[in-house]
Amino acid sequence: MMAGHPIFLSGFILNRKKFFLAGFIISFIGAVLFSTKAIIVKKAFADTHIDPLSLLTIRMTLSLPFFLAAAFFVGNDVRTGKLSFRQWLYIVLLGLFGYYLSSYFDFQGLKYISAGLERLILFLYPSFVIILNRIVFKERISRVQLISLALTYTGIGLAYYDELHLDTANPDFVWGSALVFLCAITYSIYIAGSGRMIPSIGAARFTAYAMLSATGGIFIHYLLRGDYSQLIIAGDRWTYGLALAVIATVLPTFLLSAGLSRIGSNNVAIISSIGPVSTILQAHWILGERIHTGQIAGTVLVIAGVLLTGWRSRTPL
Repeated sequence: MMAGHPIFLSGFILNRKKFFLAGFIISFIGAVLFSTKAIIVKKAFADTHIDPLSLLTIRMTLSLPFFLAAAFFVGNDVRTGKLSFRQWLYIVLLGLFGYYLSSYFDFQGLKYISAGLERLILFLYPSFVIILNRIVFKERISRVQLISLALTYTGIGLAYYDELHLDTANPDFVWGSALVFLCAITYSIYIAGSGRMIPSIGAARFTAYAMLSATGGIFIHYLLRGDYSQLIIAGDRWTYGLALAVIATVLPTFLLSAGLSRIGSNNVAIISSIGPVSTILQAHWILGERIHTGQIAGTVLVIAGVLLTGWRSRTPL
């Protein structure tokens, strides 16, 4: 049989490796772009004194045309069937968890804690994803994935060791940390759930509809608050909002969704652990922050953990 021919099998294996490598690269770039968010938000707060919900609303307002265009094109694709009520329900709920609640908690938390601490807390989410996949979906965890997680989290700890200056005198410190922790939980729900939805409905379709759901939630929240003054004032508020929309929202969202469709949510979660290290480097280049020895050692470990994902094992525990 042709399927058992050695040349056929070797070609099949090679194609699978290329497919996984493409997913790895796509997810890596998406994670780096996402890591710019904290720096942009902190600069926006410092330079414009805008409140978190207004900045989040501007971000999604400027992102909206991209998601509407994406929804239009995928909605007119005759190759995709109609979604069931249950699929629509899951898409809306995951969109609200992933990019409404998690973004709102994150922006609010960044008011009270540093970008470095925010990254450290937020990147607890890969472990939450793997735990959710294990408990809810009964997905087995490979030894290599555990080793990769250990390396990346050790690297994150080292990289931020010199950055964690806990201001115990700040009455809002615990509250800010709790908000970002909630962000990590809600985002892990989105990652784990989207890993299950994307194979059945497609990455672009899922992302477009989920982001539209999240945008609707943010707009409703903003309208119910009743204070629209921040959107009327022109200037750097919209410049920062545009940067958040394109660099830290639209591009990485579609990249990570494409990565999810190729390599699965567990591996995307591990690869995304490069984000805190990327934030350190960007903070150094953009904000002029000093890079310490611990940060360099952490960078090496995180990159090693990310690269190890490329040689993942299928042997379950």
